[in-house]
Amino acid sequence: MATLIRPTRSLLQRHGTTAAISPALIFLPSIFLPLLFVLPHNSLAAPTELSQRDMEILKHLSVMKKHFTAFGVTQLWHALILFSAGLISMSGSVALGQTAGSNAPLRIICFGAHPDDCEIQAGGVAAMWAARGHKVKLVSVTNGDIGHWRDAGGPLANRRRAEVEAAAKVLGVTSEVLDIHDGELLPTLENRKLIVRLIREWKADIVMGPRPNDYHPDHRYTGVLVQDAAYMVTVPFFCPDVPHLAKNPVFLYFPDSFKKPNPFTPDIVVAIDDVIEKKLDALDKLVSQFHEGGANGGPALMPADPAGQAERAKQVREYFRNRQKNLTTRFKSAISDWYGEERAGRIEYIEAFEVCEYGRRPDRAELKRLFPFFDAAP
Repeated sequence: MATLIRPTRSLLQRHGTTAAISPALIFLPSIFLPLLFVLPHNSLAAPTELSQRDMEILKHLSVMKKHFTAFGVTQLWHALILFSAGLISMSGSVALGQTAGSNAPLRIICFGAHPDDCEIQAGGVAAMWAARGHKVKLVSVTNGDIGHWRDAGGPLANRRRAEVEAAAKVLGVTSEVLDIHDGELLPTLENRKLIVRLIREWKADIVMGPRPNDYHPDHRYTGVLVQDAAYMVTVPFFCPDVPHLAKNPVFLYFPDSFKKPNPFTPDIVVAIDDVIEKKLDALDKLVSQFHEGGANGGPALMPADPAGQAERAKQVREYFRNRQKNLTTRFKSAISDWYGEERAGRIEYIEAFEVCEYGRRPDRAELKRLFPFFDAAP
């Protein structure tokens, strides 16, 4: 309290309002602190209308005005009005996602267990969003430091970080690798808070991640952590050090081939024919995993001569090209549903996603707004 009183007294003296310093100080903490807690700071865009929290602020200010007037500190009251008006203008009503205005860029954050998962699962739509001016971040929840047959530890973690950063430049997105050891990820409270903070800091409209049933424990627990972040990103006093989101994002799962306890069901499929070469170029940057085979590879996979290396790179590219084609075959009916029979027949490559019921549940119209690519489809 002493630390709060000293600068306040000095401020009042500078404004010539020393007559009522002591009584005014009694309610200064109760005046400023509630303002800080009721304000949503997740958008800097100007609001189109006053939100409920903004109305609460104005109501609080009207009560405070009586106290300021009673003690003759009207100059400080005027300063507080200006301060509060500025904060209200920063609160921002949400039109679509976390940002105001339907023309505001979408903000997408994808979580993969290792430095290659997001690029494989969502590299196509990531490139398409980025090309349209939307903001995309690919996060690897572990650093991949045991994901190689020869290398490990810090040198491998650094190498894999550099690889995904190179891939991100190709796709036009942002990349981040968290400093958690590969193979050691657990769904702890600490890690849940970490994921919640990342989603909030990115002000995400869309959050993507794996389903929590997979052969690799890091994949499973990444799925659990992302699921557990849904809804909690909107709770003000969970991780109160980072402003909460006003709106629960749409959470989406990457596809997988596991059948139990329930198979992947595509709620949306997106044609990526226009960016397939860009996606393959990005995957080509992940040499340690694909050219060299990652944890289950070996020296035979990567020839020493340039001609052999070029042939290996070609094999990797064709593998991923065929992998995308297999998704198209697998989800043929869903493609027809989204694009119609005629257009579906011309689509070679797709990416598919399933809505997580723990996030916001978008209808078809909202999915088309969040994936604004359908008019440009083949």
